[in-house]
Amino acid sequence: MSESAAPVGVLGGTFNPIHHGHLRSALELVEQLALAQMRLMPCARPPHREAPSCTAEQRAVMAELAVAREPRLHCDRRELERDGPSYTVDTLCSLRDEFGASRPLCLVLGYDAVAGLDSWHRWQALLDYAHIVVMARPGWNWPVEGAVAEWLAAHRLEDAAGLRQRPAGGVLPVQLRPLAISSTDIRDQLAAGRSPRFLLPEPVLDYIEKHQLYRSPGAPARAR
Repeated sequence: MSESAAPVGVLGGTFNPIHHGHLRSALELVEQLALAQMRLMPCARPPHREAPSCTAEQRAVMAELAVAREPRLHCDRRELERDGPSYTVDTLCSLRDEFGASRPLCLVLGYDAVAGLDSWHRWQALLDYAHIVVMARPGWNWPVEGAVAEWLAAHRLEDAAGLRQRPAGGVLPVQLRPLAISSTDIRDQLAAGRSPRFLLPEPVLDYIEKHQLYRSPGAPARAR
């Protein structure tokens, strides 16, 4: 398959802030699945969690800084340009309009998100627009009962080749190397005046420092 027809990956999230765990997983998926690119999609208004403490614009800028030197990773701002909650199915519909009916699209989800898919807006329509790639971690178990389990089993692919045989409709679990970094922990470290250096890209840390993001009132000055 030519580069112009290779699958495009989509990895959404609050990225609050983006860190090396997000970036490493994205790059491994690009290489394992032979993707043309991975679109990192900052969520403007997440429908399943509290609004992030940083603005959507700030989180998008941090994502752009993080991927600036890796041409296979791109920050996609389309969810910031829509009003209302950031529903994934609407994003996939927009991407399908951009890439056409025949280009394979791969929505990347964590195993925890997959387990709760039936709470998502129009969740059963996701496969009308894209494949789903599940980021499996050590110890993760495929759901075995319930509506989500039946839906996943009915569409499961055996290997990555299935992603290129049609534009949408398959579910593929992919094992990734564990990288135990969390945005929550980074925010906690910053709020306490500790340094999260080496957990996230240096330009992102510079941006956080410049704009004094995540700092609690009265917290000591942070060490670089």
